[in-house]
Amino acid sequence: MTNATSEKVALLIGASRGLGLAMATEYVTRGWQVIATVRGAGRTQLQDLAESSGGRLTVEKVDITVPAQVAALHRRVADMRFDLLFVNAGISNGDLEVNDVSTETFHRVMVTNALSPMRVVEAFQDVVTPAGTIGVMSSRQGSITLNDNAGYEVYRASKSALNQLMRSFAARHVDDPRTLLLISPGWVRTELGGPSALLTIDESVPGVVDTIEKHVGEGGLHFLDYRDQIVPW
Repeated sequence: MTNATSEKVALLIGASRGLGLAMATEYVTRGWQVIATVRGAGRTQLQDLAESSGGRLTVEKVDITVPAQVAALHRRVADMRFDLLFVNAGISNGDLEVNDVSTETFHRVMVTNALSPMRVVEAFQDVVTPAGTIGVMSSRQGSITLNDNAGYEVYRASKSALNQLMRSFAARHVDDPRTLLLISPGWVRTELGGPSALLTIDESVPGVVDTIEKHVGEGGLHFLDYRDQIVPW
């Protein structure tokens, strides 16, 4: 694949449903060229969006917990250059205290929410333009400072680990001009957020995209929410 146009191009990892699908929709609506990924072989709403996008959306397949699939996707897009790489990945083990969580569950949540997104960032940083943005979907629950009521302990820990790993990435690339973003979308009514969440997807995602756009070219690492408010570490 190559991209020879001057249009902005985004690579969205994890866009088959929920926040990722809404981000793909938002970027297509805003006139971007988008490559967005699904994990499984089944048809999703992302394929429906691709069919109605007028060629603005291409669907790729990758399970980011499988390094060989990450490497294969990188080979398929290696000749492209992206203005935005954004990784949306998150699973929850439910609202359990840590002593009630099995080792296998802890491992699965950590690998999916922290290790795998950062492996994608590491693998795909070379296809993001020098003025581009690299972002990951974090959470207010990843803030150690704001944790004053516990709950969802392993999910919280996984997002804190993601934040720490992204901070290490930034420290290792201190002279890199690209903007690095940890984004908290708010508590959104998705499959992960549940029906009691405070926000709809339509109330969250346009703000997420606006926040990403506001910091283009700024450089450095920022932990922000969908309202462009700083989230404390």
